[in-house]
Amino acid sequence: MLENSDFYMYLTSQQTAQNYLLHCYKQLEETDAETKSYNNCSAFMYYLDHGRRFYEIGHEVDIFAKPVLYFYGLTHVLKACLLTKRPDYPESTTLLSHGVTTRKRKKRNYTFMNDEVKVQQKGLFPYFSKYLFTIDPIPFEKIKMEDLFSVIPEMQSFFSFQGDEKMTMVGTVNSRLLQFPVWLMDTHHLTEKAFVKRIEPFLPQIQNIDYQQSSIYVELERKLLSSKGPFFIHINEGEIYFPIHRNHFLPVSEVMVHYLLLYNLSMLCRYEAEWWGDLLSSKPELDYPFIVQFLKVTANKIPKLLERELYQNMEND
Repeated sequence: MLENSDFYMYLTSQQTAQNYLLHCYKQLEETDAETKSYNNCSAFMYYLDHGRRFYEIGHEVDIFAKPVLYFYGLTHVLKACLLTKRPDYPESTTLLSHGVTTRKRKKRNYTFMNDEVKVQQKGLFPYFSKYLFTIDPIPFEKIKMEDLFSVIPEMQSFFSFQGDEKMTMVGTVNSRLLQFPVWLMDTHHLTEKAFVKRIEPFLPQIQNIDYQQSSIYVELERKLLSSKGPFFIHINEGEIYFPIHRNHFLPVSEVMVHYLLLYNLSMLCRYEAEWWGDLLSSKPELDYPFIVQFLKVTANKIPKLLERELYQNMEND
């Protein structure tokens, strides 16, 4: 949880927050690090504090309001992260929009799993995707909620219960060795060498490749620690997951995945009172257990992923 984290707590004083921003800004070219760190210190602290408070309240309230609180908790901590790399954020009012839209009118027999969100060219989503995770352009224009659920490791048991597995474990964060079953070549429609060539840009440098009859073993120069597609990490178990199906090969940060899901859920919570109320009271669809599980996962995982994002600036000298 956010409030129990050492690094977030370290950044709660003006002195530590300013010194941290000064360290970040010294790595940026054409930036008056001293002045900018002083000017941005208060905003940085308030973004983190407001994010923490939204998460704290979200843990306590009924599921009825959790999506809104977690979405705003996420956006506030994201803005703090952006200030470490973009001293003049927000550079324009266009960045204040969410950067993503969803259908205004829900069709008959609407289900959340089949709903889509559409990415906009401007706004917070494409902006933080570019400057925090170096993903530009976004590799899709619109995407279904089920596809987003499909790349979250902590959601995999729910798909397995249906006999519809979406990901397979290929390693752990404690090892430099990844193991890919050869049947993945069929589901990704690639030869073994083409498969390795496709995943190589998303991995630390490869030291050795061993093609065996049932598996391909890939030894890395260093451990894989970032939950960024197509490799996603289980936050508690430290297991590295890879998508089984070609259409779930999404080279995006997991933070982006949670942002899109929370955006859509928060819109339903706020503006689709009849559907949201029916979901929570009568639990008519498959949507219900998936949404409840996701809200548990995101409340725990996103603060940890973003804390790691902030701490990595201390390691980059």
